[in-house]
Amino acid sequence: MVPLIGIEEEYLIVDPRTRHVVPRAAEVLAAATDVLDVVHEITRFQVEARSAPSSDLTDLGAQLRAVRKEVAAAARTCGLAVVASGIPVLGDVVPPPLSDDVRYRQGQVLYRALQDEISICALHVHVDVPDEEHAVYVGNHLRPWLPTLIAMAANSPFFVGRDTGYASWRVISWGRWPVSGAPPYFPSFGDYELALRALSESGALMDPKTVFWDTRPSPKLPTIEVRVADVPLDVSDSLTIIGLIRALVVTALAEVARGDRGLPIPSEVLRAAYWRAARDGLNGYGLDVRHGTLVPAPMMASRLLEHVRPALAEAGDLPFVEEGLDRLLARGSGATRQRRVHARGNGLTEVVDDLIEATVA
Repeated sequence: MVPLIGIEEEYLIVDPRTRHVVPRAAEVLAAATDVLDVVHEITRFQVEARSAPSSDLTDLGAQLRAVRKEVAAAARTCGLAVVASGIPVLGDVVPPPLSDDVRYRQGQVLYRALQDEISICALHVHVDVPDEEHAVYVGNHLRPWLPTLIAMAANSPFFVGRDTGYASWRVISWGRWPVSGAPPYFPSFGDYELALRALSESGALMDPKTVFWDTRPSPKLPTIEVRVADVPLDVSDSLTIIGLIRALVVTALAEVARGDRGLPIPSEVLRAAYWRAARDGLNGYGLDVRHGTLVPAPMMASRLLEHVRPALAEAGDLPFVEEGLDRLLARGSGATRQRRVHARGNGLTEVVDDLIEATVA
């Protein structure tokens, strides 16, 4: 049986005249009366769209395209626009204006200046799994492939007027949080529970929702949540990544059923692979953490495809994902597009203009 998938995408609200992010998410949400599941996020610069669960990538694509267009239309009625970018390109974002929610205010007390760069937008993918224990072991199996997903989805090279030199500054910024980035390897579910108790005792967690690792058992749903990717600029890239993630989960579930709880890649090696992927994206080399060797990032993407090819074929997704990956590797990620537009010499305002157009293209 092909597992159901649920999607969350986050978008930034921008003023199309200044091209700066603006804290007017509440106005956009009030205008988005025809959008069934668009909600506020931690800052007032952002909104989050959620799909209905589906097993079909084409259906998910239709949902994502429709919600992007509807949210963009709601923004236009307010004289605003939305962009799919991992981090703000322009604007005054430090400290960010938080949404009116008691949890966010509690987080401000707990996490302090860590929240200064919290105006980030990601793609979250929920895939059905039998239970939390399976989710933990599936996460073990996904760990070696997370840097490759970072490179493919990279879409945050510019941060408030500055070229960071990275393809995904969101990954670097987010990685400073105490429970974020790549999850640790857990040899047993009991080890996972012990770790969460210790993290809670330390004060690093407010509640299960603040387990921000890039794979985690969902605190609310019978799913594993994979939250490693910048929000892609192009919906077709989102769907390629979603298809690969589901295939990774299906492949991992089969391995877990055989008693394999995953390869225990050292956390420091995975951290270095994250850094390399976030810096270079698809335009450089990635670290194959299984072998400790640098290989061209597109080759790592091809190795990922081969790893999950049987699961893609079983789901009927193989031609769709093969075509999407070929397209992504040929033209590059959102970060590549942002830099290409910037290289025309008209400044970051043109980058934001292109993001506005491409988000709903």
